[in-house]
Amino acid sequence: MSEIRFDHLHGQYVLIAQERLHRPDIQKTKITKPTNHRCPFCNGNEALTPPEVYAIRDNEANKSGWKTRVVPNLYKAVQVELEQKSMRFGMFEVTAGVGAHEVLIDSPCHDCGLEKLDVRSIENWLRSMIIRIDDLKKDHRLIHLSIFKNYGAHAGATQEHPHTQILALPVMPQNERIFLEHNMLYYKRHGRGKVEDILQNEITAKERIVEEVGIFVAFCPYASSFPFEVMIAPKRNLSSLEKCSRDDIINLSILIKSIFTKLTNQLGNFDYNLYFKLAPLNTNFENEQYMSSLHNNYRFTIRITPRIYRIGGFEVSTGMGINPVSPEESAVLLNSKSI
Repeated sequence: MSEIRFDHLHGQYVLIAQERLHRPDIQKTKITKPTNHRCPFCNGNEALTPPEVYAIRDNEANKSGWKTRVVPNLYKAVQVELEQKSMRFGMFEVTAGVGAHEVLIDSPCHDCGLEKLDVRSIENWLRSMIIRIDDLKKDHRLIHLSIFKNYGAHAGATQEHPHTQILALPVMPQNERIFLEHNMLYYKRHGRGKVEDILQNEITAKERIVEEVGIFVAFCPYASSFPFEVMIAPKRNLSSLEKCSRDDIINLSILIKSIFTKLTNQLGNFDYNLYFKLAPLNTNFENEQYMSSLHNNYRFTIRITPRIYRIGGFEVSTGMGINPVSPEESAVLLNSKSI
């Protein structure tokens, strides 16, 4: 029996329709052989990328022998060198495309997704993000930060080598402005943020919990838009990744490794999007009314959305997802042995 559930975090409805599970449109990633001689992200091909802005390494910059590497995106959507200015033409407004667009190369391994990396390598991946967050925060023009992974063609990846994109903007996307507003209203009414109460409800229900490590909990959200969707949230009000202690990062690395191992056990080599939802980098007129209370009501989250089914006209036209696998069933399967 299908259900319509409300996603309190995003303020939208989701259809849980298990009858659609057996549609003949499941998408599989085609496994390809490593192509080190052509891949700009492979160890030894550093000259094929712009000069690095950060790397974890024990030797000279822009040489082989690194553990993680961050470079400007060769096909950048925004540019940090631009002057921030806007112009109006009647009711139309245009603003210079100021911002930062970087690529974090997860590891030197061409065919190592997160499920194949060891915990230390995932820790290096997270620590590289923290370094870049701290650096980008120094540019006070930048207020919104998007960190995301597209893995596989069906998730929008254009490079086979696993990598993560870091994109900082001088404006707040509408969905983030709406979330900040609704989260503040919820906080004023309850004295708690939305993620705090969602997480507590999941811990109490126990039906959708996948795993806990340290202060971090992984669960299949009650109103998941995607089959086997997993969300990770901390039990404390940590507004961004750089607020984590060293032990927190280690525990988060262990949890991410475990979740991707479980997903791979069930789905095989699957396409996915992964994204971090983080507090604003800096204050401006768009978010200043929310910034002073973020330490009390904002918790960063990580969302993993497997892309094993196509999105069609209904999803695009309504903004509602149709999920053929209930989050309760997803949690059971992820906690079971591989099929």
